[in-house]
Amino acid sequence: MSVKTERWHDWQLSPAQAVEIEWRLSQQVSRTGEVVAPSFIAGVDIALGKLQGMAQAAVVVLSYPELRLVAMELVQGRLEFPYISGLLSFRESPLILVACQRLSLTPDLIIVDGQGVAHPRRLGFASHLGLFLDVPTIGCAKSRLCGSHSVPGEESGSYTELVEMGETIGVALRTRTGVKPVYVSIGHKISLENAIYWVLQCCRGYRLPEPTRLAHLAAGGNLKPGMAIPEPSYQGKLLDF
Repeated sequence: MSVKTERWHDWQLSPAQAVEIEWRLSQQVSRTGEVVAPSFIAGVDIALGKLQGMAQAAVVVLSYPELRLVAMELVQGRLEFPYISGLLSFRESPLILVACQRLSLTPDLIIVDGQGVAHPRRLGFASHLGLFLDVPTIGCAKSRLCGSHSVPGEESGSYTELVEMGETIGVALRTRTGVKPVYVSIGHKISLENAIYWVLQCCRGYRLPEPTRLAHLAAGGNLKPGMAIPEPSYQGKLLDF
């Protein structure tokens, strides 16, 4: 059985229509929930192709707690929506959803290389995807889209709140001592505290959690089924991803 998706809207939209949909769907995002004992944790990412407008989307599924790769789907296609800051999910979600629909198992949690509610209209890529898949999702981005925060402590696990207009929309989280923080926010059907917990649980020597790190490699064509996954190097500077 393939993963089922909800149909909240069509994808043939103008930027103005997309903005209106973000405002509307942000009210449907659940900011509560606890993922307690997941068996499968997925990561998704997308990489631009050599031909203009083309991309490859990847979803990887890892067993937990081993974080062993058990499933992977790749989809190549054209990005129909233009690149507009804040509307990235309308550009990338259609290909990611096709990849997810090809999975033969449904993950208990998805970590997305992108924003969740840490978004100007509180509907980033992770939240948008969570609504369509009806699965708990976490946004774990490499950079900040909006809001401000103080500098977290240097130790792994340190974080400071990401705040916009008095609202906490996520955290800047140090996943490894001495490396740049990542930006963690609620995607859908999970609390912020639980999202922080699972991002840290999925980091195994790299700045990025394993599900999104491997999805990044897969989308770029650097991870194939059966390929050995290198262990992180602790000699010298810790690897970014």
